[in-house]
Amino acid sequence: MGTGRSFDAVVVGAGHNGLVCGAYLAKVGLRTLILERRDRPGGPLVTEEIARGFRVPALAHTVGRLRRSVARDLGLRSHGLKVVSPHARAFAPQPDGSSVVLWRDPARTAEGLRKRSERDAAAYVGFDRKLRALASFVAHMQAATPPDFSSPSFADAVTGVRLARGIRGLGSGRNVREALRVLPMAVADLVSEAFEDDGLRAAVAARGVQYTATGPRSAGTAAVLLADTAGSGGGAAGQCAFVRGGPGALADSLLAAAHAFGAEVRCGAEVARVTTKAGRATGVALADGEEISAPLVVSNLDPKHTLLDLVDPMETGPTLRWRTGNLRLSGMVAKVNLALDALPRFTAAQDEGVLQGRIVIAPGMDYLERAFDDAKYGGVSDRPYLEATIPSLVDGSLAPEGKHVMSVLMQHAPYRIRDGNWDERRDSLGDLVVRTLEEHAPGISAMVRERQVITPLDLERDFGLTEGHPLHGEPGLDQFFAWRPLLGLARYRLVPDGLWLCGAGAHPGGGITGAPGANAAREILASLKRRSR
Repeated sequence: MGTGRSFDAVVVGAGHNGLVCGAYLAKVGLRTLILERRDRPGGPLVTEEIARGFRVPALAHTVGRLRRSVARDLGLRSHGLKVVSPHARAFAPQPDGSSVVLWRDPARTAEGLRKRSERDAAAYVGFDRKLRALASFVAHMQAATPPDFSSPSFADAVTGVRLARGIRGLGSGRNVREALRVLPMAVADLVSEAFEDDGLRAAVAARGVQYTATGPRSAGTAAVLLADTAGSGGGAAGQCAFVRGGPGALADSLLAAAHAFGAEVRCGAEVARVTTKAGRATGVALADGEEISAPLVVSNLDPKHTLLDLVDPMETGPTLRWRTGNLRLSGMVAKVNLALDALPRFTAAQDEGVLQGRIVIAPGMDYLERAFDDAKYGGVSDRPYLEATIPSLVDGSLAPEGKHVMSVLMQHAPYRIRDGNWDERRDSLGDLVVRTLEEHAPGISAMVRERQVITPLDLERDFGLTEGHPLHGEPGLDQFFAWRPLLGLARYRLVPDGLWLCGAGAHPGGGITGAPGANAAREILASLKRRSR
């Protein structure tokens, strides 16, 4: 096929950040086309029917970190978005039949901790307050565009002022020093300073390793916890919010917003390469040969796939290709979704209300660390860390009456597996997850009507996540802020000129936030405004 239509901007990938960025661009009048390889938009925001009447969150199961300004600017509520946030944030069953329950209200959490540890009950509210204060500084960083250290501009000075305001918000100089001390810490050390109960420590620390190739004793995992807290406002308990209708309903709202602003979205359109002329992007070529012209090309794909597969090596050059090839994004996450004939009965759950939030299977810091130990050498954790939700408890539309669906995130399952391959080990992975749940919810195996197992290879093959990493790259300090995805490319501009990055591989990183898409759109529009002067 030959040359197709022309647009002001082409967005590659209709995941949530691609839809967010495309909607912002269309909102100011740019003729915007959003292209998606799969047959539906949304990326990880997928609700799938795995048995008649049972609809599960295929990948992402909570959306509590969605940036409020994105929802407001794009009018997502007017496009049908309804978010439900239960009072229970996390339920962590313990081997002795007890549990740790983290509630939205810190005081309620503290009161529940008294029977485990008077000291921890007294410390919890203060730790929650401290975590929120430190996370407020990280939130300022997330909203800012990273500076260009090689050639600082006036915009970088403005960013510095905003970050200074964030530092000022910490209060005393002691708090500022505390922020600088905490960011590079291991999350295990951070929570161990505050609490003595191992179950409580692990319930909080688990968020510092989620989606990462790290254990709780890895340096920099405290920063991951703070980033998650900054995005959710959930404090030590973390976030837990569901979209009524499943996460696919959020994708529908984003799609409707993009359409309302005039953006065009095409599915089943795989981009094969970015076209260039004289060192500048001129559009994209599709796998079927069609070429689409646009002076702005915005990639919602991960930076490794974007720069190594879509851009001509002559444009990037050997040094940038080498640096890009060394980006760390080998995934450690698998997903198992269950259609259940009844509500599972967790031995440690006093009532079903505690099951409305996240169910965290991580009964101790050593448990979390050993789960990572297996995966470091290419093995699947035989005692995995699980985070599960039962969204049908708060949204009855997802399952028939009296039935339920369960969404289970499993770590650690390395993309590069040592023995066999993921297609061969799919069933054994599903068995492992159900067997682990059975230890805390006896009888759940007999309730499973149907299950869906999504391996790290499936994340790459079916969802376009290179090496199976949901975050488009490790959130370590070497791939954080001005170093995300690479030093010199953190301002959403890539190579060649006219190519931009708006996905989770850009600052401030992954999760269902819409932040990279919104930040990228802001920088693109600012660039156009400067150019028009």
